[in-house]
Amino acid sequence: MTANLSETLTLLLIEDDDGDAFLVEELLAEADAPPDIFRARSLHEAKTKLTTKIQCVLVDLSLPDASRLEALEEVLGLAPHAAVLVLTGLRDVHVGVAAVQAGAQDYLVKQDIDARLLARAIRYAMERKRADLAQLRLVQAELTAKENARLQSGLLPVALLHTAEIEHTTRYLPGSGGTLAGDFLDTVQTPDGSVHVVVGDVCGHGPDEAALGVALRIAWRTLVLAGQTGDTLLRTLDALLRAERKAPEIFTTLCMATISPDLRHATLRVVGHPPPVLVRDGAVEVLAGGPSGPPLGIFPDAEWSAIEVPLGDKWSIMLYTDGLIEASVGERHELLGVDGLIDLVREHGSIDLDRLITHVGTLSDDLAVVLVSRRRA
Repeated sequence: MTANLSETLTLLLIEDDDGDAFLVEELLAEADAPPDIFRARSLHEAKTKLTTKIQCVLVDLSLPDASRLEALEEVLGLAPHAAVLVLTGLRDVHVGVAAVQAGAQDYLVKQDIDARLLARAIRYAMERKRADLAQLRLVQAELTAKENARLQSGLLPVALLHTAEIEHTTRYLPGSGGTLAGDFLDTVQTPDGSVHVVVGDVCGHGPDEAALGVALRIAWRTLVLAGQTGDTLLRTLDALLRAERKAPEIFTTLCMATISPDLRHATLRVVGHPPPVLVRDGAVEVLAGGPSGPPLGIFPDAEWSAIEVPLGDKWSIMLYTDGLIEASVGERHELLGVDGLIDLVREHGSIDLDRLITHVGTLSDDLAVVLVSRRRA
């Protein structure tokens, strides 16, 4: 009966016996779509032929330079992408079973092989390998999702506020790639009544940058609660960044604001970061007088100036990462920019984060934003 292989596969046959190798090649030549067969007479020779184009490996466990499961372990390590079938003799059936337990997709007894059985075994082995790889990807995706959730919970803390006079809103959205990045935010009210807000962005994407963002956020909160502000806080964060980053080119921008206990004045530091948007008594403007200095992690002797801002009785401050102003808008997909952001806020008449983000559309980068407003009496 004709072997049923409907697609042309690329196989590697690892067999030192010329007679057994000839038998396998002849049986596979009867298939509807005969596979492309490469042969190796030893494990050493197989190592040079186990490339990514090999889809299936038939390996004899009695090779001149490897015995029993040793050969299988080498093949599984060298070709994790390929389906593996083990060839055994009648007296080694128990070894075939052990081979499947060790990671092979199936085993064949040489004396029982015919064209139909061989083709079916290869086809089933390919399907099992596809299923195994799919299950592995699923498990990896679940682990990644759990890790991202842990990191995101560190990036999105619960604000420490104990006043009803402050309205506090945050948003954290992944960019078009959906990869967790190093954007972070936090809000803390200290015992004297001051409200401290930070938004930061570690350059780059991925779990390393996200973990660094978590570390910087926790350090910021700890320093604020310990009474440290201004340059002392920034120098400490700079030292932490340099100690924890994976590469010397990694830097961090951030913007932080300290709102006075009477909620009528703010001190801001814009550390290489996009300027905040202010709404005071109905007037929309971008923070003037910035930036305060360069990003963290670039100059070891950097200094950052404070920007003093009178707020009055009715105000809102929006701190955000550059994912908002680097979004593509309009038919020409031009970058929004700071001016475009101000125009949108003026058009809306107030800062409504959900409406603003919906209007912006597609984000090309991650977005972290904090909106702090004084409630009406």
